[in-house]
Amino acid sequence: MSLGARIALLFAAINLLTPAALFARPPQTTSAAGQLFYSVNRERAAQGLPVLHWDDALASAAREHASQMALHNRMSHQLAGEPELLARASAAGARFSVIAENIAVGPDPATIHTAWMNSPGHRANILSPELSAVGIAVVTGNSGLFAVQDFSESSANLSLTQQEQQMVSLLAARGLQASALPEAQPFCNAQRVYTGNRTATVLRLETADLSRLPASLEQKIQNRSFRTATVAACTPDNSSGFSRFRLAVLLF
Repeated sequence: MSLGARIALLFAAINLLTPAALFARPPQTTSAAGQLFYSVNRERAAQGLPVLHWDDALASAAREHASQMALHNRMSHQLAGEPELLARASAAGARFSVIAENIAVGPDPATIHTAWMNSPGHRANILSPELSAVGIAVVTGNSGLFAVQDFSESSANLSLTQQEQQMVSLLAARGLQASALPEAQPFCNAQRVYTGNRTATVLRLETADLSRLPASLEQKIQNRSFRTATVAACTPDNSSGFSRFRLAVLLF
């Protein structure tokens, strides 16, 4: 039986722990994407989970992929000649520390959502506490509605100066006299730096979340009586949407 002759609902799910964009207004509930968006957040609310924010960059990536699936009348997370999810989301401008995707084709949004919730992999993405944002697209094709949900744990797009200021604030909240000074910058590349007559404990950190201190730094502060800290943000290794902030911290 051909795809066109069947009332089919095909689906697949991937969840890549890889390391978005500014949150925007979600689509209207009258649209197919809007129905899927509000269905997702209804499920999360019922489980006591925070609702997902709508992310335009993820929606753009989802729309491009849904269009390609509809064009080729084929279900796949990566069609021939198409970039994979991480590259698609990055190219659309998303920034993230975790990214995941649900895809489906079905006759209507309600049927698609029900099938996702009845599939362990798709349900896990929809109800994942690690995810905070979503972009959804639905495109009509020969076999029905091709739907894509791109999820992420969003990561702020911070400049090096903003990263340093955030880390300084976190350290100050722990009682340290913290500042961002150029003398710490060479530690980003594991170079030796003269610190005068002071002995410094040096930590090179990599984190996707600058809303709290990394566990390794928190432990150092708790175990030792440091009074001052110097912070430098390091240039990232690449420009992809995978966000991992790199910092050097000198503790005195």
